[in-house]
Amino acid sequence: MDRVRKAVFPVAGLGTRFLPATKASPKEMLPIVDKPLIQYAVEEAIAAGCDQLIFITGRGKRAIADHFDVSYELEVELEKKGKKALLEQVRAIVPSHVSVIHLRQPYPLGLGHAVLMARPVVGDEPFAVLLADDLMLASQPVLSQMVEQHRRYQAGILGVEEIPLEHSTRYGVVEARPWDESIFQVSRIVEKPQPVDAPSNLGVVGRYILPARIFHFLEHTAQGAGGEIQLTDAIAKLLGERQVLAYRFQGQRYDCGDKLGYLQATIAFALQHPEVGAAFGEYLQAYCKTLEVSG
Repeated sequence: MDRVRKAVFPVAGLGTRFLPATKASPKEMLPIVDKPLIQYAVEEAIAAGCDQLIFITGRGKRAIADHFDVSYELEVELEKKGKKALLEQVRAIVPSHVSVIHLRQPYPLGLGHAVLMARPVVGDEPFAVLLADDLMLASQPVLSQMVEQHRRYQAGILGVEEIPLEHSTRYGVVEARPWDESIFQVSRIVEKPQPVDAPSNLGVVGRYILPARIFHFLEHTAQGAGGEIQLTDAIAKLLGERQVLAYRFQGQRYDCGDKLGYLQATIAFALQHPEVGAAFGEYLQAYCKTLEVSG
């Protein structure tokens, strides 16, 4: 039985929706309370059993590599000052059994091209793809849920959620029939269809478990809209050869590529934070009361 050990993180995007904040700093390094977006995705992958992390980077992404590298000077300073808790947090960002690999995407040719670049490292194994923009809040990490489904069915797994049809132009949308609890058998996938053309209300979010066979189809997928190679197009071709399932995961997704989604995620994660959650909740209650009074 193939185990999902390798996780691919496409992080070469420019993050233009968050300019000027992302002019010199990657969007994946935007903080949610006290951790950057990319760290949440990495923690989710490690919790699911992945021990090889593959970052597909681009220009201006050095901060991501630095974040997951050893910082000797910082560790020495924290140790010297007796800040053991902080030192442990810094050292735990990448556990000792986990390896990190950075590959450079030289041209912005889209998500499909970014995933294809991981081929030399992934080899013939099934692998996960995580988009850091999609931040998940769940009692069981979403990728762990998907790994369980992969272990059970030995098929490609797409993380999906029910979407308002008027938002179909933001997603890859699947045509699928119910197969098991929260599991759907995919027969078709369409990239960003108009609402009238959407085959269902199940939109694919930034979590995938894919067989290595997807690389063959990515290699032979022509550039589509915007000159990009679409992962969705390769998955559509894979459907003619392999079983692909859609999994409606348990949990809440926050679209942190969107300013409103980012703010919503900040509030949700702050309320659950062990250090500031209670005090922040009290502040929000008091603030809402002032709004009621002033309104």
